Amino acid sequence: MKALTKTIDTQVRDIYGRLWHYVTPHKLIGFVAVVGMAATAVIEAGLVALLQPLTDEALVAKNLETARWIPFAFMAIFILRGISGFATEASLGWIGRQVISDLRRQVFAKFLTLPTQFFDKQAAGPLLSRMTYNVEMVAESVTSVVTIAVRDTLTVIAAICVMLYFSPTLTIFVAILFPIVAALVRLLGIAFRRYSGRIQDSVGEVTQVTDEVIRGNWVVKAFGGYEYEKDRLTDVDERNRKQNLKLIRVRSFGVAVTQVVFGFGIAMVIYVAGRQSLNNALTAGEFIAFFSAMMLMLQPVRRITNVNATLQRGVAGADSLFAVIDETDEEDNGDVEIERVRGDVSFDKVCFSYGDENAIVIDNISVDVAAGKTLAIVGHSGSGKSTLASLLPRFYDIDSGAIRIDDVSISDFTLASLRNNISLVSQDVVLFNDTIRNNLAYGQLRNHSDEELMQAAEAAHIVDFVNELPDGFETMVGDRGVLLSGGQRQRIAIGRALLKNAPVLILDEATSALDTRSERRIQEALNTLMLDRTTLVIAHRLSTVEKADCIIVLDAGKLVESGTHAELIAQDGHYAALYRMQFSDE
Repeated sequence: MKALTKTIDTQVRDIYGRLWHYVTPHKLIGFVAVVGMAATAVIEAGLVALLQPLTDEALVAKNLETARWIPFAFMAIFILRGISGFATEASLGWIGRQVISDLRRQVFAKFLTLPTQFFDKQAAGPLLSRMTYNVEMVAESVTSVVTIAVRDTLTVIAAICVMLYFSPTLTIFVAILFPIVAALVRLLGIAFRRYSGRIQDSVGEVTQVTDEVIRGNWVVKAFGGYEYEKDRLTDVDERNRKQNLKLIRVRSFGVAVTQVVFGFGIAMVIYVAGRQSLNNALTAGEFIAFFSAMMLMLQPVRRITNVNATLQRGVAGADSLFAVIDETDEEDNGDVEIERVRGDVSFDKVCFSYGDENAIVIDNISVDVAAGKTLAIVGHSGSGKSTLASLLPRFYDIDSGAIRIDDVSISDFTLASLRNNISLVSQDVVLFNDTIRNNLAYGQLRNHSDEELMQAAEAAHIVDFVNELPDGFETMVGDRGVLLSGGQRQRIAIGRALLKNAPVLILDEATSALDTRSERRIQEALNTLMLDRTTLVIAHRLSTVEKADCIIVLDAGKLVESGTHAELIAQDGHYAALYRMQFSDE
């Protein structure tokens, strides 16, 4: 148990020490906060010290001179207290929000550079929770702990100085209580961190369920998932509620025990003060000042007891954020940068799996595509078509073999150079909650002129429906493009690829969401786009790939057939069977 406690303490120090690096750049603001907190502690100690002359001289001895200056002294103290309090709160608040911004931006920047496999293995809810709830807990930890470590500690020290000045004997009785409180804080710390980590996990689960219901509300309504989703939320929310209650009980227990300990201490102080008063060793004013200093110390000590919960919650939150920040980025060790490649693509004995050695997704595939030619990839669902195409822009890194563009391994290219030469239209169209214009001219495409944007929009038949919208190209598309139809979203994605005008093009079921009329029109635009460009076409409808220069057929990750449409029909194998099946269905 001792070793475990020591290990946990070391982890807390390491995490908090790392977190402190986000605070140290703001030393000047921090200095203002420290000065304000120190001033607050001294001013509050001065306030209780004034109670002695107020009681003994102004009230008991009825000293007129003291009665005159005492009100002004109190007024000055409260003015100074207000100024120091404002300086403290404003400075710490500024630092806290800055830490939140720095952490949130660093985690978000990390999301942009993490490999695709990281997101395949992570649920969206917990990741969103880290960007929102966990970051706030970290900032609260920073500001609260700093406040308590400086202001409350200095207040306790100042109060002890006042107590020693008026009665060293009574102060000894109070000092006995501190080791007991310190031991209690240490014991409660382990439980605080454990429950804080569980609470943050459960918040992520609540976020996940809520996000899925919001995004999939059509499915919920269509399949009557009301009770099922309510039960899911009830389960995760119940876990969150129970963990919060455990944390509240532990924290309340710590406060209660601290209050009881101080209760015994106060009783002892009152008893000894009564004895000293009988011996004329303590005046009424001195006792009032001493007792007020002791009560002034009580609240900071209580906060010091409670701060461990905030500290552990912040440490647990910081730990989850640093876990993301410490993830390995996409491997980008290449040094070849080519503005525009010719487009010769070669897959040489390529093998790939999603981390499971027993589940090979791409098995020893070799195929060459000459620059400007079209390769169609067909096969049953789950045969590895989309996975094979996703290896070309290095969304995933292959296990063995090689993929080359213009006889250069794609791993030798910088990621930016490689992906700048590849356009993509995927089956799952991704649009952002922005205007049609910004979704069309996304990212680096913003540098294109309005004339180029309009040419791409016309070629993709986006203008047809944009002209009917009140705001035209400035129309907001909604979350994931929900305000547009599936066909309209697909046209924007195709227009985006047209605007990029890259020498290598990947079309992953690019016309899947279009009706027959729109598909024919866009197929014409795609045929124009595909001229003199190396194109990988993944298609379920074989009628769309009949004119491809080469067609390969995948089955369970293996290349089982290749050739032109006519050659494959003549072979009467997998492709011919798929073609007959679709022809029969149509």
